[in-house]
Amino acid sequence: MNASMWRAVARRIASAVPTFAGVVVIAFVLTRLLPGDPAAYFAGHSASVEAIEQIRSKLGLDQPLPVQFGRYVADLAQGNWGDSLSTGQPVLRELVERLPASLELSLVALLLSMCVSVPLGVLAATRPGSLTDQACRVVITAGVSLPVFFTGLLFAYVFYYLLGWAPAPIGRLDPFLSPPAHVTGLYLVDAAIAGDGAAWRSAAAQMVLPACSMALFVMAPIARMTRAAMLGVLTSEFVRTARAMGLSRGTVLVRYALRNALLPVLTTIGMVFSFMLGANVLVEKVFSWPGIGSFALEALIANDYAPVQGFVLAMAMAYVLLNLVIDLLYVVIDPRISIEG
Repeated sequence: MNASMWRAVARRIASAVPTFAGVVVIAFVLTRLLPGDPAAYFAGHSASVEAIEQIRSKLGLDQPLPVQFGRYVADLAQGNWGDSLSTGQPVLRELVERLPASLELSLVALLLSMCVSVPLGVLAATRPGSLTDQACRVVITAGVSLPVFFTGLLFAYVFYYLLGWAPAPIGRLDPFLSPPAHVTGLYLVDAAIAGDGAAWRSAAAQMVLPACSMALFVMAPIARMTRAAMLGVLTSEFVRTARAMGLSRGTVLVRYALRNALLPVLTTIGMVFSFMLGANVLVEKVFSWPGIGSFALEALIANDYAPVQGFVLAMAMAYVLLNLVIDLLYVVIDPRISIEG
């Protein structure tokens, strides 16, 4: 990237600071509005009032909200995201350790959905009203109609319980195998680097059902946007000109139509991926996947404020970074577009 693009990236990141500030305030306020008392939860049902008050004072929950917020912001400024009361570990460490699990699941599910939805959307646009177009509409309808947790439970019931084709939904790896040496935190990548075929096969087998559950859910918006974008591009003047010049059908579709239709599709993929990172909590719970979504849900049930706030802040950061990456990809796909805008 040239100097002007670096400056534009720096300005884009700086403009996200007010967004982060708003996220910090909203996350802090919403967690305090949740029903329940963390001190009473961790003290236990048989704890006395004095014991509960002692825990509340130790956690700083007896202080006024402005004082609690000021302490929280001061800790964030020092890189301290707080400690999880459930695990006793720093929240930032927990998020960093669990992020690769969620990231790997989301990436595999996104790749699966793109391999099906993008070609299906292109074929549906080139053959309106055909059987392929009807199949595309069925996929879109099923994707937006079936809740992801229902799909996950259905897949586990059919392919694990009834047919026995899939392994037990108990996490990322068979319990009798050791995780591969940590390089990226992505088991498929780390097992391939280590040359551990048994771990790679186990990780891939454990990945199939949760990834397919999520892929079916996100196929719908990608296929719908691909179809709509291709329909718009195929009727444009430059596509008709390319056909009149005698170019092959494949060249017209791929080089001219699909490349110009990729911009709105890329935007949809970015939005879907940022949504998947935070919204895969239900799939993670169904398949006992140790990701950040299940970590945040467990903390929410336990009224553990720090992990919930850290999860919200991490998702905000991921959303900003993904939008920045999409803007950079725009420039790669179409150099006429400037990140300055």
